[in-house]
Amino acid sequence: MALKRIGDVLLQAKIINQKQLNDSLKKKEENERLGETIVRLEYANEMQILKALEDSTGVQRVSLMNFTIDENVLKLVDESFCRRNTMIPLRIEGNRLMFATSDPLDFAVVEELRLITGFRPKMFAAPKNEINTQIEKYYGFTRTLEALGVKQNVSIDVITEEEDDYSDTPMVNLVNQILTSAVFQRASDIHIDPLDDKIVVRYRVDGVLDTVREFPLKILHQMISRIKVMSGMDITETRVPQDGRIQTAIKQRNIDLRISTLPTVRGEKVVMRILDISGGANKLDNIGLSKKEEKLVRDMIAKPNGIVLVSGPTGSGKTTTLYSCLAELNKPNVNIMTVENPVELKMEGVNQIQVETDVDLTFAKALRSILRQDPNIIMVGEIRDVETAEIAIRASLTGHLVLSTIHTNDAIKTVTRLLDMDIEPFLIASSLSGVVSQRLVRKLCTECSYDDEPSPTEIVMFKKQGLDINTVRRAKGCPSCNYKGYAGRVGIFEVLPISDEMQKLISQNAPLNLLETEARRTGMTSILSAGLKKVQEGVTSLEEVMKVAEE
Repeated sequence: MALKRIGDVLLQAKIINQKQLNDSLKKKEENERLGETIVRLEYANEMQILKALEDSTGVQRVSLMNFTIDENVLKLVDESFCRRNTMIPLRIEGNRLMFATSDPLDFAVVEELRLITGFRPKMFAAPKNEINTQIEKYYGFTRTLEALGVKQNVSIDVITEEEDDYSDTPMVNLVNQILTSAVFQRASDIHIDPLDDKIVVRYRVDGVLDTVREFPLKILHQMISRIKVMSGMDITETRVPQDGRIQTAIKQRNIDLRISTLPTVRGEKVVMRILDISGGANKLDNIGLSKKEEKLVRDMIAKPNGIVLVSGPTGSGKTTTLYSCLAELNKPNVNIMTVENPVELKMEGVNQIQVETDVDLTFAKALRSILRQDPNIIMVGEIRDVETAEIAIRASLTGHLVLSTIHTNDAIKTVTRLLDMDIEPFLIASSLSGVVSQRLVRKLCTECSYDDEPSPTEIVMFKKQGLDINTVRRAKGCPSCNYKGYAGRVGIFEVLPISDEMQKLISQNAPLNLLETEARRTGMTSILSAGLKKVQEGVTSLEEVMKVAEE
């Protein structure tokens, strides 16, 4: 069978025309591939070319941005070979070596890999810049560890004080590489855990912690010291917990890192919360709300006054929802002020205040002050005490729209939580415009999820919620999702607008069951029902919904 040429493939796919192909062949530089020339001349972009090659050759595309490569496979292929051929090995399955290349028509590299490694290569396609990023990330770690005098897969004893004379530069590089790798993989947190014989680095991606690297225990002291220096902590103090902060730019993205150290019996543990403050706020129609729920939320925040609360456990996306609301309300003719801890996203046109406990600038104190700044809309990061709750509610009664979060398990329990704070029932009834309770679930990978018949248990569960199900989508796992079966997260919501009847019940301090009955009468969808609808739509799996919803 004759080998296909990239020019013929792109002509057949109508990505380029004959004139553009001839021009590209003329202007092709030495050591430049034809596909690179076509991209340079802007006749097509790299993703168009990869899609055409995928359709023509059957070589599957893979996204490397959130892919964790099996580092054992890197020892089989050296860095210079990867750079020369713009490829990187991914993992080994049985006798197959999975690798990604920017040129799916380069079959010579398949034969070279077979001879070098002894495995049967299986090719995937990926953009050149993603491959080069991964080469730098993974092979760069190896170079840095060698510079630190650490050889991988060698038994290491705990370092003594007199041996601790490594250059500072490699450790600076190592910490930077850990941060860069985490940002590339869309991690929300980095955990550095000392064990008896090694250091384990874990990233939390889409709410799930995964081990991504292991280092010898001998470099723990240097690693922690470097992080403390970066975040302004006391490097001589190792016996008490410390908190710090790093603001940096990683690949043109402004990143705010909140650092926490904690002494354990094996050494200091570090957790770094990653906040990407350069990204824009999501729109309300892009966070997972159904059309009905979206309309209800828009009606709540369209009111000139009142309080709208977003509830849910830590890490359920409450702040994202608040920012989405602020993005809708952010107009030149309104004065929006926020009190947050921390400020997770900088918004142009919004006056954002950072809570500073060191100087006694609490939520309540900041809230009192901004009421003198003639605000139209106030966002309070969290209602965590009676004082803040009272000020927020009174602000909503005096002509301000107040948005905030509160820690409760569902929308109805938000009312009882406010009552438990000794807020008068009539104040809650007259000020509360609505409550949004939410959870986050992982989205099924669109590349590898598949349709399956629902089990009898699943059919019964859907019927209890008044839903029919003929097929369900299941997670599988592929290179695009790092063999997890999921990529990204989406919210599931319970939206409770406060009706006139609900106001009466709240002011009368009615029991919880009457509040729930009224909420169901007005059409509130429970978290479980909302999650099952996402399963019905093929967005997520039942397993994900059952992790966060109670039946």
